[in-house]
Amino acid sequence: MIQLRRIATRCGIILLVVLAAALVGCASGEQVPQADTAGAIEDQQTQSSEPRGDHGPPALKLGLLLDFSGSLAEFGIDMRRGFELAIEHINEAGGVFGRPVEFVISDSALDPTFAVEEARRLIEVERAHAIVGALSSAVTLPLAESIAGPLRTPVISPSAQSRQITIANDDDFLFRMSPPSGPEADVLIQLLQALGYDSVGLMARNDAWGQSFADAFLENWTGEAVRVDFDALQGSYLAEVQHAARGEPDALVLLAFPTDAEVMIRESIEWGVFEQFVFTAGGESRDLAEAIGPWIAGMYGTAPAADPSLAHAADWLREFESHFGEAPLMPYVRETYDATIALAVAAQRAGSVNGRVDGEAIRDQLRPISEAPGEQVPLTAQGVARALELAAAGADIDLEGASSSMAWDEHGDPRRAYIKIWQFTEDDDIRDIGSVLWENGEIGDISGLVQP
Repeated sequence: MIQLRRIATRCGIILLVVLAAALVGCASGEQVPQADTAGAIEDQQTQSSEPRGDHGPPALKLGLLLDFSGSLAEFGIDMRRGFELAIEHINEAGGVFGRPVEFVISDSALDPTFAVEEARRLIEVERAHAIVGALSSAVTLPLAESIAGPLRTPVISPSAQSRQITIANDDDFLFRMSPPSGPEADVLIQLLQALGYDSVGLMARNDAWGQSFADAFLENWTGEAVRVDFDALQGSYLAEVQHAARGEPDALVLLAFPTDAEVMIRESIEWGVFEQFVFTAGGESRDLAEAIGPWIAGMYGTAPAADPSLAHAADWLREFESHFGEAPLMPYVRETYDATIALAVAAQRAGSVNGRVDGEAIRDQLRPISEAPGEQVPLTAQGVARALELAAAGADIDLEGASSSMAWDEHGDPRRAYIKIWQFTEDDDIRDIGSVLWENGEIGDISGLVQP
């Protein structure tokens, strides 16, 4: 089983899991989930969100609902750092409504049923006004339809990609930072062609993300493909992998999370089924690289990426490194930061409604604060302070996030995004090769990024 050893030794993030486990109860899930973390940075305490009469609205309270246990724990732990940095930048700038922003953190444990109950608890018991999360599409979809819409609470997912989210019945309360599956599937096709592969086995996780991605891929793939849908957390995938190898395809494409991908790769190698593997966003894992080692060194994958043209990206990275001692280890950390800042700035601009923080008012400001016209504000510590100042004055704002320009369409999907090519290295690490722009339904050309 994949361990979190690499992250623990490099930056001590494992302490976050220990703290979370100490603060939470247990429930059913993919593994043992956590429940109930009323978070605190330094000595900040969770406070009541009841109206405060003549003293103005209550403190804004944000919930973070990600995976800190289960197959995506490696991702969630690092994404939490993006959330924490955002809270620090907001509160250093004076907070929202003149009060420090409060927060509560919980583990969805990659369990949709449990995650919906946790989200309900965050809103109805902990009195969170908005939620950053979830991580996976399988959790985000029910969160959209059972929580965001019915409870009139804005939710921004940093990472969910299923195309079903675009048409979810969320009454426009769900937004996301990552694009739908289609653009990444198109880049995956270009990658396979660049590598000279014209036939593949396709292992597709049987959930909203895996099925959406597989469908998008097969819509435009012109080569041969044997698709095999699989259920997660099986002890062996040998039968499924052998089925995907019918016709002796050139490579195995893994629409899988790290825990399952490790088993599939080991069994493929041990039984001589596949030697070449191609990965997607779910496989961009340093734990996977360390677990498998040289067998996958040099192999490629795709994933959503931060906008490489952002002039302030280096400044944001220096602030992150100053706070945590290193750069982000995993994808979606910047997107988590941006989602958190967007909710705070939207709340500041919305103000209070009858002395209350109103979810619908926050939602209605998310698009205006991230589009022209308005002063372009790069989201660094200084930029966050400026954005909150402009929002308090009711001025027009055009946020430029740490990950993207943060413009959403009528479905809450990003209007533009970047998709990258990445590669496992000889030293059990991952390096980014380059990225291409997706905008207006068109994807860039990866020619020159990959050597077959």
